Amino acid sequence: MQPNLRRRIPRSAQGLVRTPLAQLLVLINAAALGYRLTERWDWGDCYWQVAITLTTVGYGDQLVETSGGRWVTVLLLLGGLVVVQQTLQWLLTLEETGYFQRRRRRRRLRELSRMRDHVIVCGYGRIGREIAEQLSQQRIPMLVLETDPERVEAARERNIEVQLADATLDETLEEAGVHRCRALVAALPSNAANLYVVLSARGLSPRCRLIARADSSEAERKLRQAGADAVVSPYIAGGRIMAATALRPLALNFMDLLAGSDCEVDEFQLSSQPDRMGQLEGRSLAELALGRRSGATVLAILTPKSDVWNPYGSGRTELQANPGGDVLLHAGQRLVVMGSSNQLQAFARLLGPALESAESVQP
Repeated sequence: MQPNLRRRIPRSAQGLVRTPLAQLLVLINAAALGYRLTERWDWGDCYWQVAITLTTVGYGDQLVETSGGRWVTVLLLLGGLVVVQQTLQWLLTLEETGYFQRRRRRRRLRELSRMRDHVIVCGYGRIGREIAEQLSQQRIPMLVLETDPERVEAARERNIEVQLADATLDETLEEAGVHRCRALVAALPSNAANLYVVLSARGLSPRCRLIARADSSEAERKLRQAGADAVVSPYIAGGRIMAATALRPLALNFMDLLAGSDCEVDEFQLSSQPDRMGQLEGRSLAELALGRRSGATVLAILTPKSDVWNPYGSGRTELQANPGGDVLLHAGQRLVVMGSSNQLQAFARLLGPALESAESVQP
């Protein structure tokens, strides 16, 4: 992804890359050998004398007693003035040409390329900060993209993986691993910026799950048209929670208790291709006995309304909460299942090839 760094350095600097350190190493070793031959010191004392002579410290803990050793010291001082100065100029030249910055960027890109099945959070404002906090508590790998240096520093203070970059750019999303992530959350303060992120992410990774923030119903409609799988309005969601707290406080307390237990809620997306469903296609929950065989509980089933439906898009669905044993399974359905980690894994194994994807749902 990055061009050869040496080509970015001027030719004068390229010449220095090969010579200053080599000259310095030759000078140090030659001086140490000179002390070895003239003063008969061991190698440790020889290199120690070279170090304190080049740095002009001169502790005086060991003295040069022979005339040959004095000549070695004189030549070391004269050579050091030239070679050390050239080395410092070389380092300054590399810094001016941005060599070290590009090296750090290449190392950073290599680290990002190792990330798999992570969540990309675009924006570290109030919403993004809360999202990152929840993901951190669940120990889910994530990467935050933010353009504000102060917010980037705040994220790093909380040991959150963060990148100072513009999430609306295709290059940024590719470097963040949009092809390898499990989901992308567009939590930027601007509806237009979130729309750009969704458009870019959907174009780069058609199968990536996209969640976006919207401040109005019109923005929500446009984000869904752009390819967002889910659109959340902080104001609407906050209002619903406050209303639910007033009307059904026990239900919300139950969700809080669920979040603190070993019980989890996962979504299992069935394949949209009927031939992959196998024996599951057209059979009821009672016939398959998925709950009894795995120990997990099917809380709800989302069934597509249209015959041709993209489970990764914004197709319309029909929700069947607390489905009975007579409910039939069909291609394209999404099952919401509750159970322990082992129970959910057993449930996934029972689905077999019909399972297209599985995602954790935060209570």
